[in-house]
Amino acid sequence: MSNTNMNIRMDSDVKQAAQQIFKDLGMDMTTAINVFLRQAIRYQGLPFEVRRDNPNAETLDAIREIREMRKNHDHKTYDSFASLVADEGIEYEP
Repeated sequence: MSNTNMNIRMDSDVKQAAQQIFKDLGMDMTTAINVFLRQAIRYQGLPFEVRRDNPNAETLDAIREIREMRKNHDHKTYDSFASLVADEGIEYEP
């Protein structure tokens, strides 16, 4: 089996974060990409589910509620988490 080179472009922050993860797993970027490609061949597609995340009904209701509260100015605002905790009378120690 002969080797070949492949050039890809990616965000430098993504590359750095991925390299750290792969290092923690005991491999380099080349090994990780080869693992991915071999799995893609094995699965005959991407070796994981690719889909758009859709919020569930509860999350959609919460989004609608917040938008309605903002529209009607029917909500409190806080400058910090500490002021929220104090206003709600919640005991909290960081």
